[in-house]
Amino acid sequence: MKYRIISVGKIRESFYMEGVREYMKRLGPYTSMEFIDGLEEKISPRAREKEIQAILQKEAEKIKRWLDKDEILVVLDLEGQVRSSEEIARQLEKWNASGKSRVTFLLGAAHGLANEIKQQAQESVSLSRLTFPHQMAVLILAEQIYRGFKILKGEPYHR
Repeated sequence: MKYRIISVGKIRESFYMEGVREYMKRLGPYTSMEFIDGLEEKISPRAREKEIQAILQKEAEKIKRWLDKDEILVVLDLEGQVRSSEEIARQLEKWNASGKSRVTFLLGAAHGLANEIKQQAQESVSLSRLTFPHQMAVLILAEQIYRGFKILKGEPYHR
C-alpha cells in the first residue's frame, strides 16, 4: 500500500517542512510515502463567497488530476470524525488490507475544499476540534501516520 499527503496550501515555513520531511523519512521502512503541496490559488483576503467558491472549484480541478479511481481518498475537515492514535492505527491496518493501491490524505487551503471533492472522499477525518495553522496540520498528520505504523508494529514510539 502506498500513502500520499496532498496539501493544497504550500508549506512555507522551513521548520514545518523539515518536520514533514523527517516523518516522511521515518515512514520509509513501513510504507511508500509521497508528499505534494502548493495547489492553492491566490485569493484576496477580502474575497466574497462567490470568489471563494470559484477558487475552490479551480483548486478542485487541480486536485482531481492527482486522484485515481483505485485509491482511498481521506479528506481532513473540521467536521470529520475525530480519532485516537490507536483508532488511526486500526484504520491504517484496514486500508492496508483493502486491496486498493493507495491512500491519499487531502488537506485543503485556507477556505477548505470544494464540496465535490469532499463528496468523492471515502473518509472525512478531523485531527482535532481545535484550529491549527495549515502547515502545522500537515506536520501533525504526518506524525500521526508514523505513530499509527509504530502502533501496528508494536514498537516503543507510542507511549
